[in-house]
Amino acid sequence: MKNIVLLIIFLSFSSQLKAQEERDFVTFINQQHDWVDSVYKKLNKRERIAQLFMVRTHTNLGQSYIDSVAKVIKKEKLGGILLFQGGPVRHADLINRYQNLAEVPLLVAIDGEWGLGMRLPDSTISYPYQMALGAIQDNTLIYRMGQEVAKDLKRLGVNINFAPVVDINNNPRNPVINYRSFGENRENVTQKGTAYMKGMMGEGIIVSLKHFPGHGDTDVNSHYDLPKLDFSKSRLDSLEIYPFKKLIEEGASGVMVAHLNIPSLDNTPNLPSSLSKHVVTDLLKNELNFNGLVFTDAMDMEGVVKYFKDGEADVRAIIAGNDILELSQNSKRANKMIRKAIRMNRIDKEELAKRVKKVLAAKYWLRLNNFKPIQTQNLYADLNRDSAKRFNQLLADNSITMLKGKEELLRNSFSKKTAVISIGIEKISFFQQILSKSFDNQLNFILSSNATADEIVKVNSALRNYDQIIIALHDGNARPGSVLNYNENVKLFISELASRNSQFVVFANPYTLASLPGIEASPVIIVAYQNDEIMQNAGAKVFLRQLETKGKLPVTVNSFFKYGDGL
Repeated sequence: MKNIVLLIIFLSFSSQLKAQEERDFVTFINQQHDWVDSVYKKLNKRERIAQLFMVRTHTNLGQSYIDSVAKVIKKEKLGGILLFQGGPVRHADLINRYQNLAEVPLLVAIDGEWGLGMRLPDSTISYPYQMALGAIQDNTLIYRMGQEVAKDLKRLGVNINFAPVVDINNNPRNPVINYRSFGENRENVTQKGTAYMKGMMGEGIIVSLKHFPGHGDTDVNSHYDLPKLDFSKSRLDSLEIYPFKKLIEEGASGVMVAHLNIPSLDNTPNLPSSLSKHVVTDLLKNELNFNGLVFTDAMDMEGVVKYFKDGEADVRAIIAGNDILELSQNSKRANKMIRKAIRMNRIDKEELAKRVKKVLAAKYWLRLNNFKPIQTQNLYADLNRDSAKRFNQLLADNSITMLKGKEELLRNSFSKKTAVISIGIEKISFFQQILSKSFDNQLNFILSSNATADEIVKVNSALRNYDQIIIALHDGNARPGSVLNYNENVKLFISELASRNSQFVVFANPYTLASLPGIEASPVIIVAYQNDEIMQNAGAKVFLRQLETKGKLPVTVNSFFKYGDGL
């Protein structure tokens, strides 16, 4: 009897392991499936190749644009769509329409590095940028964020997130990664990236790590030109490639290849990494043993089409070993050229068939063969649920980083005459509104980023009557850059205030501290990473002694403020 019980337990355990293995994405898409074979056989040569393309789609560009994409999907039978700006209900209606048009169900992707809010900022939740997340010391919070983001994506009908970014940003001048990175330390980037990835994958979302083999140390934006990285292979292995290697070992489902020229990996002149067989096949697939989906970065970027025009970039991307081409300039032309390249033996027909079947298997893994329309009732409420908003505030609270002034803050008095100055904005800030409720004798001042000398003199004169001065520095840009666009008058005023025991909170990229000489003299400096209400609320709570700071600086700013600093 005992042996029978043990056998039943063993069989049950074996069955669970088999089921788990069958649902493991990378294992699954490299297996044979009847549904995949059946669909593949029904497609002609052109339709099979079309499965490897994703087209851009918006819902904020008018009905004619939506209809034009519908025609392309129906006529060319493309494999997927990539969502950009619009509204959630309109997006859901669009996805339902396009899925209904498609003979083979569509992959639906989005760049959701900080959630749906990256593309739908006015109607969905934006979680903190990865630079702020890099300051958080509890990685279980990053995992939970991955879960929350995945829930939002699935509710909208999205099944692929082009995230997380695991580029190591060790170049403050980087114009394209920067605040989108977890920071400069490879271990911190790897740990945060793993947590975020596993949170999403655990909820059934396909992820795509980006931007392989590492876009962090460049001051050229690949949207507009081809960056060149003159680093040795050993340097790349030890730094840039390190997070990708570790996350691939953890089962990453996708990797996006960047448009970078890296002579140590491929010395072909002006060849982007996305078009290099040495990078995509030899390095990523063979050396790092990656068997998931390989995505190109957008194929309409200057970094890839500058030197390979008129569809040649698309052909070379397939030759290199990519599985899915994102945003070809002309998918119809590219399809025709790829078929020609097959006839000329530039592309191996059998190898291409394997990639098409991998894409179809990904759709089968997602159960898109049984696609159910997205329900738009309560969609907005579901995507803006109170529990997610509370969690978002928790992330902000845990990221706030105090560089100086823990003891000084404790000496603040709520009854003293207090001046609160917001610089870089045009109206009273949310931060000021919160402090106004607790400081009895407070007056708010505002200075724009281009304040005149007369305006500064007027504020400076008034400050003589105050016992405490709190200054909030705001970045008015849509994305937090490395430099605050303050004029010289304002910068000089900030330096003067710092020398007069004023207390600072910076609602901006931490790199901006380097552009404010003299600020290091302030007795209190708090970094709040970005200029939004959750960060302003967190910053206010620090001054009200309602929040103990836990964040650590994820990047080195200068000799005064270094990686890991935080009280």
